[in-house]
Amino acid sequence: MSQPIIIVGAPRSGTNMLRDVLTSAPGVTTWPCDEINFVWKHGNLDLDHDEVPASRADRTASYLQSVFERRRRRDNAEIVVEKTCATSLRVPFVARALPDAKFIFIRRDGLDATASTMKRWNAEFDLAYTLKKVRFVPPTDLPRHLRDFLAKRVRQRTSGDARSDANDLKVSTWWGPRPQDFRELQRDHPLEELAFIQWQRCVVQSADALAAVDADRVLEVRYEDYVADPVAGTQRCLDFMGIGDRLERTEVGQVMTSSVGKGRSQLGPDAVSRLETLGGATLSRFGYA
Repeated sequence: MSQPIIIVGAPRSGTNMLRDVLTSAPGVTTWPCDEINFVWKHGNLDLDHDEVPASRADRTASYLQSVFERRRRRDNAEIVVEKTCATSLRVPFVARALPDAKFIFIRRDGLDATASTMKRWNAEFDLAYTLKKVRFVPPTDLPRHLRDFLAKRVRQRTSGDARSDANDLKVSTWWGPRPQDFRELQRDHPLEELAFIQWQRCVVQSADALAAVDADRVLEVRYEDYVADPVAGTQRCLDFMGIGDRLERTEVGQVMTSSVGKGRSQLGPDAVSRLETLGGATLSRFGYA
């Protein structure tokens, strides 16, 4: 089995962008869908959140390793890159289940990520997007996921959350990575705070967990630096992956800088002030205060 590359990052932090650039390199592949959280959660459906503890890795390690190996062989690839944002809440589990994996941790200004996440939280249902992911649901898990999906759709419709992006909306359903206390969070916080807390939990837990992983297995990428010089940023990632000679054959030209710094203006001064009070220490820790 080759060494998988796991991209770790909070939602709307450049994880898709980075995955798409890296998998455009010859010999590198991924799944033909946005994320495979269904695969990661196999064997742990008794947990209604994404913070799967490392102690549970042994029960599904062989399954996860086989899934990665099948993808590599199916696409006749050397390296499999995977990006699921919820992985940022369970890095120790993934590191134990895939002991040969390397991690690329991409982080972005929490206020930019928050503003972008809010636009996605209550977006209209996309059937084509969902069906691409359903293909990779373990068959034995399908009834449970179908039940949860239908319940979520009913809550959205009856609450009026669908297609709503009001900043002060207390949403009835959760989007993206789920911390253990996500139900309490969605009960007690408006949408802008939920999105910010989600970013905060993802980056803090990722950084803390990756600090315990061998340094040669971890690469940290600052989104703003990457988009400012995507050629240098991509070269750094390819070197880390052991394929530094393939830069010219990647689609690095798709990277844009247009979204950097827009979060503060989109959120407005009052919201920015509240979020800086809520998580100023985290913003400072990662250089965004």
